[in-house]
Amino acid sequence: MIAAQENVSPLTPEAYFAWEEQQLEKHEYIDGQVYAMSGGSVNHGRIAIRFTALFDSHLENTGCITGNSDIKINILETSNYTYPDASVTCDDRDKTTIQYITYPCLIVEVLSDSTEAYDRGGKFRMYRQNPALRDYLLVSSTKIEIDLYRKNDSGEWIILNYKAGDTIELRSIDLSLAIEQIYRGLALTSAA
Repeated sequence: MIAAQENVSPLTPEAYFAWEEQQLEKHEYIDGQVYAMSGGSVNHGRIAIRFTALFDSHLENTGCITGNSDIKINILETSNYTYPDASVTCDDRDKTTIQYITYPCLIVEVLSDSTEAYDRGGKFRMYRQNPALRDYLLVSSTKIEIDLYRKNDSGEWIILNYKAGDTIELRSIDLSLAIEQIYRGLALTSAA
């Protein structure tokens, strides 16, 4: 999804929730400012759907919650809220909230030209403040290429790069999948 700052006076979190309920589109909320989330490409949408479907099927009967791009994440210990393309939480504290989750173990962002730098930089800096987060997946929508940021046992983030023929291992939810499962049938604009 593509974010664009709205021309709205700074809001409190409570005012943001009330204001957003009246809007036709979703908005992320960062440091009192709101950012409209416009739609992405066909590939972007199909990739996000593939991940949520795979996660939901894999996690059936586990008590974990699979989120799509309509589920907000509260950035831990802040009043900031984002809409990732897909997420998973297995934390019991998230089972009692209705407007957002706070403790995802896995977040997926499908990249676009306008958001890639933010998804890799500022957004990841916010997300990784959360000790529950174990895997952060950045997914190209133009070529068969996925980067996985994984928190190791000592709390350091390592990056794993996946390409055609690779198997992605998401330790946070104990799932391995062929990268081709995500990209099957898509019209890609760049060579893999």
